[in-house]
Amino acid sequence: MKDFKYYAPTEVIFGKNSEEQIPALLKKHGATKVLVHFGGGSAERSGLLPLIRTLLTQAGIPFRELGGVVPNPHLSKVREGIALCKKEGLDFILAVGGGSVIDSAKAISYGLCYDGDVWDLFCGKAELKAAAPVACVLTIPAAGSEMSEGCVITNDEDGQFLKRSCGGDPARCRFAVMNPERTYTLPAYQTACGITDMMMHTMERYFSHDDDMTITDALAEALLRTVMDLGPRVIANPNDYRLRAQVMWAGSLAHNDITGCGTTGDWGTHDLEHELSGMFDVAHGAGLAAIWGSWARYVRHENLTRFVQFAVNVMGVPNDFKDPDGTALRGIAKMEEFYRSIGMPTGITELIGREITNEEILEMAHKASNGGTSTLGNFKVLHEVDMVAIYCMAAKSK
Repeated sequence: MKDFKYYAPTEVIFGKNSEEQIPALLKKHGATKVLVHFGGGSAERSGLLPLIRTLLTQAGIPFRELGGVVPNPHLSKVREGIALCKKEGLDFILAVGGGSVIDSAKAISYGLCYDGDVWDLFCGKAELKAAAPVACVLTIPAAGSEMSEGCVITNDEDGQFLKRSCGGDPARCRFAVMNPERTYTLPAYQTACGITDMMMHTMERYFSHDDDMTITDALAEALLRTVMDLGPRVIANPNDYRLRAQVMWAGSLAHNDITGCGTTGDWGTHDLEHELSGMFDVAHGAGLAAIWGSWARYVRHENLTRFVQFAVNVMGVPNDFKDPDGTALRGIAKMEEFYRSIGMPTGITELIGREITNEEILEMAHKASNGGTSTLGNFKVLHEVDMVAIYCMAAKSK
């Protein structure tokens, strides 16, 4: 079991009417002038933004607003937020939305504490050392950004739509307000994408060469089984508070590092998917579902025992001791069956609605490997040629 540091400083306020505590939380964490950051019109139509405006006004907390965050959040919006905060003297960022809004807010916070171009932090030219305080009101459980250490931003300004991550302890939210009732109106597809994303956050940590962390494995396996049980039921019963609450909390637990203590995570699937959503602007969770099975089949022999354990303990596949590879493959197939049962694609053609070209595959692999100069993943270290092979497998998957 690897040595590890576990740090989860985010204060979580969970439950009905939890939004009413926002003014007191802002004051507690030192906010004097707040940027309220959000996406499209859903937060307005739901009444959440009007409520937050009223609460902040009544508490005498000055604020400014910046909306327009899109899925796969853009660098141009981050720059707009940095400029607004500097102009107005805003010292605290309150994200109202899901992972994209929180990631955009985090990136703005980086830029407020960095003298150079904020994109430097995402492309490895500089190290994140400080960030302005950020908090969130979560409306879409999926990304886990409310308790994680980082964010992912798409550079929409260079014509390549590169998608890159950056993070560290300064990026963690000071507090997260989580009212499951705010997720009732999520469409079934978005709910399914969220379920896939939170499961993948656990699976990226689970598939490891560190096999002696029984308690961490047990936590990860229980979370995966529970979310698989909840997923179809919450899609069928979107206004069930008990189901929504468990899914919301699972999203946070999946990405606050509790399911990865003592392990070396992989993250190859996430990095491969970033190029898919960067090129085709697809939902992140759907992209993960489209590529995971191909990644799993390609890398399984790096630690076949781990895939057998996943098949048996998570997917409920009988262990054929004479055919461990068959057991592993049946577990992968059953995971894909689950994806399809909640409306997720299991191949790139299904994901983008057409066949992907060889040129597009080569371009994604070239970007993912930074022009062939870097690798992805830890379970199996992926070079550019491996990335091409996995994309090709996913292109043929159904």
